[in-house]
Amino acid sequence: MRKNCIVAQSGGPTAAINASLAGVINGVINSDKYDKIYGAIHGIQGVFKKQFIDLVELSQEYNSSIYHLSATPAMYLGSCRYKMPLPDESPETYKQIFDIFEEMNVGAFFYIGGNDSMDTAHKLSIYAAQTGSDVKIAGIPKTIDNDLVNTDHTPGFGSAAKYIATSMLEIAHDTYIYDLPTVTIVEIMGRDSGWLTASAALARNTYNITPQLIYLPEVPFSRAKFLDDISENITANKNVVVAVSEGIRNKDGEYICASDASYDNFGHARLSGAGKTLEYLVKDKLGIKVRSIELNILQRCAGHLSSRADIDEAIKLGESAVKFTAEGNSGFMTSTTRTSDTPYLYTIGMSDLSHIANQIKTVPLEWITPEGNDVTKELIDYIKPLIQGELSHSFRDGLPVYMDIPHLVHRS
Repeated sequence: MRKNCIVAQSGGPTAAINASLAGVINGVINSDKYDKIYGAIHGIQGVFKKQFIDLVELSQEYNSSIYHLSATPAMYLGSCRYKMPLPDESPETYKQIFDIFEEMNVGAFFYIGGNDSMDTAHKLSIYAAQTGSDVKIAGIPKTIDNDLVNTDHTPGFGSAAKYIATSMLEIAHDTYIYDLPTVTIVEIMGRDSGWLTASAALARNTYNITPQLIYLPEVPFSRAKFLDDISENITANKNVVVAVSEGIRNKDGEYICASDASYDNFGHARLSGAGKTLEYLVKDKLGIKVRSIELNILQRCAGHLSSRADIDEAIKLGESAVKFTAEGNSGFMTSTTRTSDTPYLYTIGMSDLSHIANQIKTVPLEWITPEGNDVTKELIDYIKPLIQGELSHSFRDGLPVYMDIPHLVHRS
C-alpha cells in the first residue's frame, strides 16, 4: 500500500517557494512510492489543526498548474512562525503530530522554509528517530537572505537579488537627472548577513557606477567613517547612492537602526529604520540633499521579475526531496553544490538537518573590500548566475495572473 505525503511552508515569502512546492507535487505525482499529497495550511500549525488541501486534486483542476504555481509569488499554502519545543521538553506535542501522520497514512513530511523551518524539521526528525517512526522528514531550502549553511545558495535569493539590482539601476536613472549634489540611501533586508545588499552591486554597468557605497552587517559600521565616505564620493561624483543592510551594527554589536527593542518568537530583533537613521545623520552633519528608501517587503516576492534560474532550481530541489525520501532517506535538507561558474553548473544532494538548523551563513570577509564599504568581483561573480533568465507570465487587464488563493483570503 502506497503512503501519502504532507507538505507545508513557513517563514517569510519569496518568489520561488511555490516553485519548490510545485516540485514536490510533481515528484509525488510521478512517484511509484507515494499516493496522495496534502498541503498543510499555515505551516506546522496547519498540521496541528488538520487544515489540509488535496494538492493532487489541485494539479488536476488547473491546466498547466505546475507552471502556474511556480510563477506565483509568496506562499500558496500560507505560513507561520511557530517555534516547536524540543522533543524531550514536550513529547506530547510531537505525539499529536505523528498520530495525525499515522491517521493519514503519511510516509513523508516536507517542510519548505529557512533557518527556523529547518529547526522544526530537525526536531521532527529527532522525534521520528527516537520513536522508531518510519515517516521520512525532509527540509527544502527557502530564504531570500541566502543564509542557510551547507548549500551554495537558497531558492528565493536569486529572484530577490534580481529585483534589488533592477531597482538600484532604476534608482540610478532617477538620481542622475539632477544637477546638484544628492545622496540616496537604500535600505535592504538582511539582519545577520549581507547577501541581499551585496546584490545591489549588480546594477553597475558601463555608464552607471552606483551604488558607490555598500555596507553589510558582517563588518562593524562607523558613523564617522560613513560620513567621510559620503563626503569623498559626493566631491567626485555629485550623485551618491548607498546600499545598506538593515542589520548593520557598530563595533559593540549594537544595531545602527532605530530598533523598537522587541523580538519575534525565535529571538530575532525586529528592525526598522537603518536607512532613515543614516538619512538624518547625513542631513544633520553634512547638510546635503538626502533621501532614504526602504525596499521592505517589495524585495521578497516580486513575481513579475523573478529569476528563471531561481525558479528552475527551486522546482528541482522539491522534486529531489521526494526522490530522496522515496529512497529511504530522512533528516535532511536538499542542497546545491556549485561545480562551475562559467558555464554555471550545480548538483543537488542532501545535507544533514543537524548541521543546518540555527546556523547562519554570512558573506565571507574576503568578499568585502578592506575599507568595509563595497564588495569584490568574486561576490558579484557568485551572484550573477543566480539572476539569469525570465519567466513568461500570463496577463489579464494589464496585471500578471497568479494562482487563486481562496483558502488564504478571509472574506467577511
